[in-house]
Amino acid sequence: MGVPNNLRYTDEHVWVKVEGDHARVGVTDFAQSELGDIVFIELPEKGTFIEADEPFGSVESVKTVSELYAPVSGKVLEVNKELDDRPELVNESPFDKAWIIVVEPTEMSEVEKLMSAEEYKKIVSEDE
Repeated sequence: MGVPNNLRYTDEHVWVKVEGDHARVGVTDFAQSELGDIVFIELPEKGTFIEADEPFGSVESVKTVSELYAPVSGKVLEVNKELDDRPELVNESPFDKAWIIVVEPTEMSEVEKLMSAEEYKKIVSEDE
């Protein structure tokens, strides 16, 4: 299971990659493996304001439907529309091709409060 060191993580199994003053967001390798085959992703609209720790979309797999919880508050700048036609990318490439949204955080300090890769690995090992 991959846990890249250059990302920040939430206990809801969402990752954040800081890109200048923006944050790219996706679901972790652990999350996609627990969910199983992804068949649908509900994405927010570009321009939507999301609130940290609040749902901003959902992921549907053959097993279940799970809410996606925002890691930070901010405005959605980009949405990965490729996931509309190819939700299975979340299973195939959770950290690269299957990013979900790009957000302009209202407070970059929220990102700094997220877990490091080492902290996230401890949470995941407890859940396994």
